[in-house]
Amino acid sequence: GDGAPILAAFLCENRIQIAGMALGIAQGAFDRALDYVKQREQFGRKLAQFQITRHKLAEMAAKIETARYLTYYAAWSFDNGKPEARLASMAKLTATRAAVEVCDEAIQLLGGYGYTTEYEVEHFFRDAKQAQIFQGGPSVQKDIIADEIIGRLK
Repeated sequence: GDGAPILAAFLCENRIQIAGMALGIAQGAFDRALDYVKQREQFGRKLAQFQITRHKLAEMAAKIETARYLTYYAAWSFDNGKPEARLASMAKLTATRAAVEVCDEAIQLLGGYGYTTEYEVEHFFRDAKQAQIFQGGPSVQKDIIADEIIGRLK
């Protein structure tokens, strides 16, 4: 008779794990892009010296850290016996969105190399999209969050 709560806890834990995986994907793409722009030169300067590149890197880092803290909080809550579907879905939604956006930006920073297997960024992007879709896409996560916030309407 405990099937429903066990399944709910499993889904909650799995969504937190996917969020963690998305964080790793985003961090990997960010690290590759950062290394690239610190080495690549255009117009006599390193790409990392251009303000537009610096701002892109700052945005990418902020997205990763925002997702990291929400994912850690959801995991902490789960580990302390308080599994919350709302937090798990927020973590998955935020982390997978961050992963997709960071990977997309990493591809842009690498230019044509971003599409080649030599720099791995294209693989990170594919993994990010898979993580976003797996265990319920963004609209499913939003429904779960909204149900928790609004409550069940009669």
